[in-house]
Amino acid sequence: MTMVTEQAVGIDDAPAPPPRRTRRVILKLSGEVFGGGAVGVDPDVVQGIARQIATVSRSGVQVAVVVGGGNFFRGAELQKRGMDRSRADYMGMLGTVMNCLALQDFLEKEGIETRVQTAITMAQVAEPYIPLRAIRHLEKGRVVIFGAGAGMPYFSTDTVTAQRALEIHADLVLMSKNGVDGVYTADPRTDPSARKLDRITFEGVLKEGLRVADQAAFSLCQENDLPMLVFGAQGDDTIVRAVSGEKIGTLITT
Repeated sequence: MTMVTEQAVGIDDAPAPPPRRTRRVILKLSGEVFGGGAVGVDPDVVQGIARQIATVSRSGVQVAVVVGGGNFFRGAELQKRGMDRSRADYMGMLGTVMNCLALQDFLEKEGIETRVQTAITMAQVAEPYIPLRAIRHLEKGRVVIFGAGAGMPYFSTDTVTAQRALEIHADLVLMSKNGVDGVYTADPRTDPSARKLDRITFEGVLKEGLRVADQAAFSLCQENDLPMLVFGAQGDDTIVRAVSGEKIGTLITT
């Protein structure tokens, strides 16, 4: 009698596991960095940022970017001077789009295909924000830059970064900060005893009231188990180092 083994009928020929998805990150850039500390856009600074993002993109990592507009307008500050907060925030959103276009230009000069998507429709300069289209661009190796915040007043670009990250299924939020290189136990600019933290939980950040990013952004990441790396914007390779997994900044997890 012929024995029929499991190998003969292929019972142990388990299907190959699905290919692992390419790593996807979302990078938040503050508008102040774009201006080099002044109002407007500093081309040398933006070119340097574009070169770093291009290096990351060429390595195979999918990169999305959210850009602030603080080098042009900050709604909360304009409100203090008597301007209606909603109108001031919309002005800030338009400022972010100018930064997006500047970054797009320098990225394409680096040979990186780039798409700008905005939460406020402006068809002549950018696509509307459509999450599935953004994901498709990323899968094709394009850098996607999100502008105009959430398209609504009272939402910071930090919060928008967390929200966009969740919608495009990013693996990590990279929070690049101007003037600070991570999360500290206190404000290092006013408290000389402030100590930089290498790791902390979202619960710890919220409990201690550490204001490196919006609490709404922290809460979104915490609720959805999305890690965030807070690091300094200054330097010629900080973005590359952050993506490559070097010990830089502060990693915040659940």
